Amino acid sequence: MREEEKIPFEEDAASLPEKRDYEEELLLIASENHSLKELKEILFDYHENDIASVIPKLNRETRSRFYKALGIDRVSDVFAYLDDVEEYIEELDSEKAADIIESMDADDAIDVLEELEEDKKEEIISLMEEESVADIQLIDSYEEDEIGSKMTTNYIAFPKTFSVKQAMRTVIKEAEENDNISTLYAVNDDGTFYGAIQLKELIRARDTTPLEDIITTSYPYVYAKETVSNCLEQLKEYSEDSIPVLNANNILIGVITSLDIVEVVDEELGEDYAKLAGLAEEEDVNEPIFKSVRKRIPWLLILLALGLLVSSVISKFQESIPIGLLVLYSFQSLILGMSGNTGTQSLGVTIRVLSDEDFSRKAKLKFIFKELRVGLLNGLIMGIISFVFIGLYVTFLTDYPTAYGIPYYGFSISACIGFSLVATTVIASLVGTVVPMTFKKIGVDPAVASGPLITTINDLISVLTYYGLSLLLFVQIGLFSYPM
Repeated sequence: MREEEKIPFEEDAASLPEKRDYEEELLLIASENHSLKELKEILFDYHENDIASVIPKLNRETRSRFYKALGIDRVSDVFAYLDDVEEYIEELDSEKAADIIESMDADDAIDVLEELEEDKKEEIISLMEEESVADIQLIDSYEEDEIGSKMTTNYIAFPKTFSVKQAMRTVIKEAEENDNISTLYAVNDDGTFYGAIQLKELIRARDTTPLEDIITTSYPYVYAKETVSNCLEQLKEYSEDSIPVLNANNILIGVITSLDIVEVVDEELGEDYAKLAGLAEEEDVNEPIFKSVRKRIPWLLILLALGLLVSSVISKFQESIPIGLLVLYSFQSLILGMSGNTGTQSLGVTIRVLSDEDFSRKAKLKFIFKELRVGLLNGLIMGIISFVFIGLYVTFLTDYPTAYGIPYYGFSISACIGFSLVATTVIASLVGTVVPMTFKKIGVDPAVASGPLITTINDLISVLTYYGLSLLLFVQIGLFSYPM
């Protein structure tokens, strides 16, 4: 085989070259005595996120030099990546702070302003241009769970009646202030949304080509008043750089960019994770202790009440369980644990499925039936295994059979446990599926049917099933013998 025809060997992680440490490089640059002109040229090669990562590690004087070298526009991009941005805004005079926030996208500007003290916030807003303030007020007018609160006004639009040349001039003129130019938008004379144009199509079009020939009129869009959770799946399905946001009159007022969609998905996952963990809200690692307690205590109190109910049910069964069946208490945690695990699995799968807006009633019934079958099969497998191993354990490793002198007493106990596992697993699968579906139906976020809540509900049902079935099999119909 000739040298050029050789197939390259497969690389592994150990053979890869070491990545550049941009943060370390920037810290070294900060320690060197560069002129502002030199510093500007050097920093031009680094991403704003990497620069933001070293800002907290610089002293105030060095930060000031970085700001001067970067310029207002790039500083605004850097500030958009900072976590505790209010600390650095406070270092600046109000006019410079206003210029920086004014250069940000309106959605990023809102995030920064919300972190400032009210007096500082009002002072900065009073120094900003009316157009920027209007954009901020527009986005801020929407509720946090509405798409309008996640949009940006960083986009380029022009009348559908423009020629290709006019449209191109508009792009060139506005590209400095609106850098989200991969997708452009065409509107009707009254400002209503008409369609979208890809920049590459506009660049390739001839001057004589009618603009309407390259406008996609069936382009996806969302309404500002739609809730994030309702149209999140739609946003994810379209692999577009941006999707237009319309008001109730179909007027184009903003766009949702791919970066916004990533942030929205991340926020939704964080909120769902918090609810699945039994939290009222998502928690931050640095937040005050009492704030964390406030988020956790509501569900804990609800779960405490349910736990007390489970305990009271168990105590009632203690009065009616014969002494020869007290061994069943030893395996109570097994039944409750497997029931809770099964219910949580069904809950997780159901919440994921419910995010699909095309999930019809027929599909829901089919899904419930499928979960029941899965629960039944899992229950049969665990029931058979439990029957064999618990039977052997009670028969050969405990004194119960010898003390009671009943043949097959160990396997009578394990058979009851096996039956209970099958029953509780099927019921847990049903609860883990139906409860979130019911919550969704009545307009409550299905993630509220959190893991701890489903587990505690299943504990209650499992206790009733386990001891009720035990009394039925041993006492009522006498299927198995037990010592009196």
